[in-house]
Amino acid sequence: MKRILEADSPAPSDPTFSRAVVDWQKQHGRHALPWQGTRDAYRIWLSEIMLQQTQVAAVIPYYARFLLRFPDVATLAAAPAEDVMAHWSGLGYYTRARNLHGCAKRVMELYGGVFPSDPLLLAELPGIGRSTAAAISAFAYGTRAAILDGNVKRVFARVFGVEGYPGEKRIEDALWLQAVALLPADSADAQMSAYTQGLMDLGATLCTRSRPECQRCPLQPRCIAFATDRVDELPLRKPKKTLREKSTAMLVISDGSHVLLEQRPDSGIWGGLLSLPEIALNGEPALAHAALQLSTARFGVAASVEKLLPFTHSFTHFKLHVSPYKVVLARRLNEVGERAHVWLDIGRIAEAPLPAPVKKLLLALFTEGRLI
Repeated sequence: MKRILEADSPAPSDPTFSRAVVDWQKQHGRHALPWQGTRDAYRIWLSEIMLQQTQVAAVIPYYARFLLRFPDVATLAAAPAEDVMAHWSGLGYYTRARNLHGCAKRVMELYGGVFPSDPLLLAELPGIGRSTAAAISAFAYGTRAAILDGNVKRVFARVFGVEGYPGEKRIEDALWLQAVALLPADSADAQMSAYTQGLMDLGATLCTRSRPECQRCPLQPRCIAFATDRVDELPLRKPKKTLREKSTAMLVISDGSHVLLEQRPDSGIWGGLLSLPEIALNGEPALAHAALQLSTARFGVAASVEKLLPFTHSFTHFKLHVSPYKVVLARRLNEVGERAHVWLDIGRIAEAPLPAPVKKLLLALFTEGRLI
C-alpha cells in the first residue's frame, strides 16, 4: 500500500477500511463509558474536552462530579469562574477549563444553548478544534466528518506506513486528507458513530504506543508497520527538546485557621487558579531571609519561618523547582492589601481550585497539623 508522503498527494479511498472498523467496534469496542449512549451534545462536548490529553480512567470521576454541579450548558455558562476551576482542579491543562466556560457562554449567546451540528461552526467555539468538532457532530448529530486526534494519528501512521512526525504540518495535512477519504460512504447516524468511536477505541485499546495488540487488530492485514516490522518505530516521535528549568519560592502563610492564597492570571501556568504567593529568593542566605521577611510583612507579624522540603513539578515545556517556606503569623493584618490575595479556611483546602502539587502540599501539612 502506498505510503503517505506529501500533503498534496491524493489520498486513496477504501470502503473496506471503514467497514472493518465499524464491524470491530460493534463487537469489540467500548460501549459502557458514561458519555456513550446519549445524543446530548453538551455531555458529548464535555467528555471530548476532558479527554484531550487525559486518560479515560482519570476523566470518569471528574465527568460525573462536573455534571452533578453543571448538568447543562446554561448552568455552566452562568456559574462563577472560580466554581468551574474548582471542579476542574487536578485534571490539569487548565486552559481547557477556561475555554470550557467561555464556550458555554458563547453557545448560550450565539445558539440559545443548543450546540450547532455543523463542525465548521463548532470549530469556531473556544477550545474546540477541527477533530473535536467532528467528534461532537458525529456522536450528537451523526454528521459525516473526519476526526484526527492523537490516537487516530497513531493508527493511520502505522496502517499506512507514514514517514515523519505526525505533528509536523506537512504530515498532519496528509493525514487529514486520508482521514476524509476513508470516511464511510454510508452517512447513516449509527454508521458514523460506530466508525468514529471505533477509530478512537482502536488507538486507545489495541494500537497503543507501547505493547500494541496487533494480533487482535482488524486492520492488521493491511498494516504496513506490521508487515515491515516497524510497529515499535511508527509513528515517529516528536524530536526531543531540552526542557527549560525554572525555580521559585512558594510561601505557605498561615494564621492558624486560614492559609493565604493568590489568584493567578488567566494566562500562563495554572491560569485562573488560586495558588501560593511566590517570591524570588536569590543571593546569599541572609539576603534570602531578608526578602522572605519583607514579603511576609505585608500580611502580618511572623511568629515562625520554616523551610519545607523542595519539590519539582514537570510541565510540557519546562520543569519548575519549588522551594516552599511555611510562615505562621503571630498576628494577621485584617486586609491583605491586594485583591489578588485571599485567606482560605484551612478546612476548605480540598475543595479549592488549586494546582495539584500545591493542593497536595497543603493537604499534607493540614493532615499533619502543621498549618497551625
